[in-house]
Amino acid sequence: MILFSLKLFIAHLLGDFAFQPDKWVKHKRVHKVTSKYFYLHIGIHFLCLFAILSFQQKYIITIAAICVSHYLIDLAKLYLEKHINERLMFFMDQMAHLLVLALAVYFWHPFELEFSLFGEAGSLLLIACGLGVTIVSATIMKLIMAKWSLDEDSNDQSLPKAGYYIGLLERSFVFIFIILQQWQAIGFLIAAKSVFRFGDLSKARDRKLTEYILIGTLLSFGLAILIGLLYLQLRSLV
Repeated sequence: MILFSLKLFIAHLLGDFAFQPDKWVKHKRVHKVTSKYFYLHIGIHFLCLFAILSFQQKYIITIAAICVSHYLIDLAKLYLEKHINERLMFFMDQMAHLLVLALAVYFWHPFELEFSLFGEAGSLLLIACGLGVTIVSATIMKLIMAKWSLDEDSNDQSLPKAGYYIGLLERSFVFIFIILQQWQAIGFLIAAKSVFRFGDLSKARDRKLTEYILIGTLLSFGLAILIGLLYLQLRSLV
């Protein structure tokens, strides 16, 4: 089952990403169902699936069903992407394709789905700490840092909510490194962030900005380390 699943997944990656140039994507968005690249894209998917399944005739109906579903999903995406956020549309599209592949795997290799994730203490602990290190920590930092207001926070040259997403990512990385017991990687992450923010930190004329960045960085890393250590302690008890 795993081998068959990997073959279908690799064929999907090849057809949807490796063998689909940006030119094709742009042409499909403009011409939609009349685009020649739309059908060429489906044809490449068929060839990728047929080839990776060793050209076995018994899979023809399955391959055809996957390609027809791919056509319908992509067609729906072309007409809905103007009304739905592009990033959300991308993930919805890929999830729909993967669901079809899962159904194909189930047809040839029936498997049982286990929904015991939320019934296990270890899983619940990981989810709780994951939420704590991302969303909860972001709220805590916002409350603490709100007492200081700098002009740089509203700088038009900054990406919208960039600091928020950078904080989510860095705390997630720190949390993962702690779980994996890779403490040296945390030091590398701090050093890397310091290098990227050297331009801000070197503004001797603006001491407040330097202090603001340092407080925010140390607070973010501190929360992630605290939650990571808490997870390690509690994990041994569940």
